[in-house]
Amino acid sequence: MQVTNVRIRLINTEGRLKAVGSITLNDSFVVHDVRVLEGERGMFVAMPSKQMPNGMFRDVAHPINTETRSLIDSKVLEAYEDSLKEAEVETVEEEE
Repeated sequence: MQVTNVRIRLINTEGRLKAVGSITLNDSFVVHDVRVLEGERGMFVAMPSKQMPNGMFRDVAHPINTETRSLIDSKVLEAYEDSLKEAEVETVEEEE
């Protein structure tokens, strides 16, 4: 499996949520509402989830093995970092 596209939208808030995006797998399957969050041990990727009647959240889609989880996490976090760099460049250009 390959992550063939990642789209990230930065979120400008003071909370833990830093970005929302989507990932495309093998140019044929898209997972929307992938979130980049800031946790106690750094940035992490949360898969789309829905709230259950008991108040708990359950993933709607998620990797089923560590290798796939690592692949998705690395691609999403890389795209997040790239988006941050692009936003910094745009901010500098606007100030000039």
